[in-house]
Parts: sequence; structure tokens; C-alpha cells
Amino acid sequence: MKKNRTDFQSRLGKSHKKYFGLQLMENYFQFNDLTASKEQLNSIMNYALKRNSRIQEDPSVILHFYQAMRSFIRAGSFIAMKEKKGFINTPLEEVSPVVLGLLSEKEYQNPLLVFKKAFREYSIQEFDYFISGMAYFSLGVYQNLPERNMINPYIHLIKMLDAAYLLLERRKEKEEIKMEIPGSNQHYHDSI
Repeated sequence: MKKNRTDFQSRLGKSHKKYFGLQLMENYFQFNDLTASKEQLNSIMNYALKRNSRIQEDPSVILHFYQAMRSFIRAGSFIAMKEKKGFINTPLEEVSPVVLGLLSEKEYQNPLLVFKKAFREYSIQEFDYFISGMAYFSLGVYQNLPERNMINPYIHLIKMLDAAYLLLERRKEKEEIKMEIPGSNQHYHDSI
């Protein structure tokens, strides 16, 4: 009797993987606001580095945020691996420093640089260690502080949040422009 094998690669081929990281980012921002995420990360960081204080929020909120950030980090890693030249790259115009945030002008032009730099310096496991350590230390009063430098991963996460939001906004703008152009949604063989 011949065994039939299902080929899952054909269903989950390259077209599925093309925007997988962006889809995960979009899902993250459907449930988490950019400003609220940055404030929550900042609050967790502040309480984690204080010796005799604990965050006042419910631990379930911190746990939910921790899990959401872990999925965000994995999405960022996936985006960093997928290199596409000119991918949502825009020319720099007059941009105020408030809009730039922590991003440099080059990073604002090409937000993929933020993810590439972050995952060159730190692995997914190191980001996991950082976010789990910050959640752990923020929830209780401990004698010891985290043993590693936690400022750099924190800055990378803040920049990745800004860059991801920027990527998604530019993707929406690009899709809106496509929808406005007549005939852009039709395939070549449909017009024959």
C-alpha cells in the first residue's frame, strides 16, 4: 500500500512567507497601542531597576505584555532575516525630531535597518532574557538587580516598536495608492 504524503510547502510557500513578519506586527498593533506599549515597557524597565519597589499593575497585565513582546521580537527577527532592497524605503523630507523619536534619519528612511542592527547585536534568546528579566524584577522586591546591561536591549525594543509602526503605516499608504490607481488590482491574464 502506497503512503500518501501531504506537501504543506505548496500551501505555505514563498507567497505566504513574504509578509509573515509584517502580519505578526500588524496583529501586535491591533491589540496594543504604540504609545501604550512604549509607556508599559518604560514602566516595567523603571520598576525592574529600582531595588525596593514593585509595579502597581496587575501581574496578569505584565504577563500579557511580556507574551505580546515575545511575539513582537520574533516578528522583528523574521523581518530582519528577509532582506529586500527598497522595501518600503521613502525619501527623507522635512521631518521634525518629535516624529523621528529615537530613529536616526537613515532609520526613518529605511526602518528595516533598525531590525537588522538589533538582531546583529542581540539574538532572540537575549531579547527573551531581557524581557523576561524585566517582567520578573518589576513584579517583586528583590535584593539583586539584573546582572547584565539592560539599557541597550531596551533602546533597541523602543526603536523596533517605532520602526514597525512606521513600516505598517507606509504599507497602508502604499496599498491605498494601489487601490486608487484604476486597473492596478487586475492581473495581466484578466485583461486579455
